[in-house]
Amino acid sequence: MLYLDHAATTVMRPETRDAMAPFFDGTFGNPSGIHAVSRAAKNAMEAARERAADLLGAAHPLEIVFTGGGTEANNLAIVGSALASGRRRGVVVNAAEHDAVIQSAEFVRSLGCEVSIVGVDGTGLVTPDDYAAAVTPDTAVVSVMVANNEVGTLQPVSDVASAVRAVRPEVAVHTDAVQAFLSEDVTVAVTGADLITLSAHKFGGPKGVGLLRTPRDMKLESVIHGGGQELGMRSGTQNVAGIVGMVAAMDASVADREAFRLRVGGARDAFEAALRSLVPGVEVNGPPHRRLVQHSHVRIPHLDSETMLIRLDQADIAAAAGSACHSGAVEVSHVLAAMGFDERQAAESVRFTFGWVNDIADGADAARRVAAVVEALR
Repeated sequence: MLYLDHAATTVMRPETRDAMAPFFDGTFGNPSGIHAVSRAAKNAMEAARERAADLLGAAHPLEIVFTGGGTEANNLAIVGSALASGRRRGVVVNAAEHDAVIQSAEFVRSLGCEVSIVGVDGTGLVTPDDYAAAVTPDTAVVSVMVANNEVGTLQPVSDVASAVRAVRPEVAVHTDAVQAFLSEDVTVAVTGADLITLSAHKFGGPKGVGLLRTPRDMKLESVIHGGGQELGMRSGTQNVAGIVGMVAAMDASVADREAFRLRVGGARDAFEAALRSLVPGVEVNGPPHRRLVQHSHVRIPHLDSETMLIRLDQADIAAAAGSACHSGAVEVSHVLAAMGFDERQAAESVRFTFGWVNDIADGADAARRVAAVVEALR
């Protein structure tokens, strides 16, 4: 199987496995306890928190809140900001955000909060001035992802943050960096964001663990209630093995980032170049230069993506249509709809995403296999 669905989940890094191993038996304690077994788990978790803060350029380790994944972190950022301090305040997002952001915004709308959804252009890009125009005195938070999870469009997050703060400096800026951390420099300084979401399984960590960076002086309403773990913002016994594994994957990703861009970007470029020569009429969706090096979202006119996915699977290629969260239930992508695609155009689009295990030979091999499938279908 040539696995080209790394945006959905990627292969666990060996550094992750090694870091997690001690916490499956020997250091298995609940980090909330006071005895030695629990203290060992607590110490490991706090060491991971410190390292995560360093890697994100956070001012203090307690700015890192560990969560059960990116979706939960996005919910905490959006819902937690809108409902903080017992108030119901506004949210601004864009039409191409991940469902975890859009649905969180729709949830607070149902509670009476004002929600504005700004548009994107034909490549999926937002305009910072649109965000600035959408904020009001009642806005609590704006959200703009670093990179789109479907087409890979890289958003001008720092420019959005600057534009918003120029008119409403009190408004919090959130960015979903889940898809971007693997290949992009994601720090507080680079993004300009107050709130940053990560999810471990997108960059070689385990599933079911993520984090939200939040300033220590920012108030968020908890979305999971219970024992008050994670500074009262995320109750529930922490997944120590997962947390340690995630931070090991963060370390490995940052160390490999420059080589990743060259290696995996080369694979993606080889794939697209060969595919264009082998498949007449193929189109690459998204901006030509402002997108993740690992993403290739292509449209093959007159071929249905659902049929393509089935035939690609038979040809031992794993790919996706729509976002990863919709795999197995192909429907018109809200991202492509926001970019102006009609139902037919969206239904002809397939996402191929490369990972840290791929090289340039995989790109050429993938193009040949895809071309063979297209030829057979045509």
